Amino acid sequence: MSLFPPAPKPKSLLGYHRILSPTAGVRVSPLCLGAMNFGDAWKDYLGECNKQTAFEMLDFFYENGGNFIDTANNYQAEESETWIGEWMKAKNNRDEMVIATKFTTGFRTGSEATEKIKSNFQGNHSKSLRVSLNASLRKLQTDYVDLLYVHWWDFTTSIEELMNSLHAMVQNGKVLYLGISDTPAWLVVKCNDYARFHGLTPFCVYQGHWSCAFRDFERDILPMVEAEGMGLAPWGALGRGQLKPSDEYNDPNREGRKMGPHNEKYARIADKLKALADKKGTIITSIALAYVMHKAPNVFPIVGGRKVDHLRGNIEGLGVELTQEEIDEIEDAEPFDVGFPQSFLFAAGKPYRTRYTARDISLVTSNTPLETLPKQQPIPPKQGEKELKLS
Repeated sequence: MSLFPPAPKPKSLLGYHRILSPTAGVRVSPLCLGAMNFGDAWKDYLGECNKQTAFEMLDFFYENGGNFIDTANNYQAEESETWIGEWMKAKNNRDEMVIATKFTTGFRTGSEATEKIKSNFQGNHSKSLRVSLNASLRKLQTDYVDLLYVHWWDFTTSIEELMNSLHAMVQNGKVLYLGISDTPAWLVVKCNDYARFHGLTPFCVYQGHWSCAFRDFERDILPMVEAEGMGLAPWGALGRGQLKPSDEYNDPNREGRKMGPHNEKYARIADKLKALADKKGTIITSIALAYVMHKAPNVFPIVGGRKVDHLRGNIEGLGVELTQEEIDEIEDAEPFDVGFPQSFLFAAGKPYRTRYTARDISLVTSNTPLETLPKQQPIPPKQGEKELKLS
């Protein structure tokens, strides 16, 4: 018998954990559970998800091997963080979990907020960071968060102030890793350069809106995280409720988010996803999830929902495999203009593909029949499960 036997087989694909990013060695589940739905304050917009349902989803996620949870200081007027804290205390599992939260957004907006002057309860400055993080720690009933995001760039706080203040929170043990969300790529690079040059903690994860129907991410964010050694936590990967055939979306009895009239672009892409889903015996959301996870390494989609069945379907989606041809089919359902200079350098009249390298630049190959390494590939679906079967 080995002194170090292998870990038991996970209950689901969610239990095969991965390294968060090249610059963050923490182990996390391949899906991140988004907790923006956990609360009553925003139910008119997001649909109802009461505390009992939220705890059932947290239990299901945890029991299936999930340990990565995403929330924010302001979600559901602070109920999201509070409920997660209550759940972790009841389960006594804080150190098993990897908790990501965010500051920047003004968070003292609920009925319990008694402050008269709230100007410093928002923003990326030092005081906002201190006030928000301390409040998050109280709500989460913990003395540290694993990953703290800058929620969005406020265009008022200097890079110097932000990175020094964030590093101080890492030094005093309140934060382990830093992430940034909804911020232009050039600013992220400047922040990380400042951090490296001054011996501070850089950002190791980027969070933002990315899906097969919303590909702006691919212009600057994807190349940036590749160069910076960062992980990706895309929100909206399942289409934010819009990746449905038009007849289903327009059903007056449909539950969930009310995002206005159905966007024709989303309808066209949904038709392509449905065709692939039918072919593979799965559902549209599983194809949408597989799409982003096949596009780049270190991608950890944030999945939400208001029912355990939603989460169960997302976990099943981890096993969906897409060929390169199928990815191209999805992208060809709706033209995407990557914009200058990539369109000038790479596309040359063809659809842009994120897999392109120097050998796809005609200005390069017109002079040299160049051989290049392919871009780093993501972990294939079911890798861990397949290796267990072979061992």
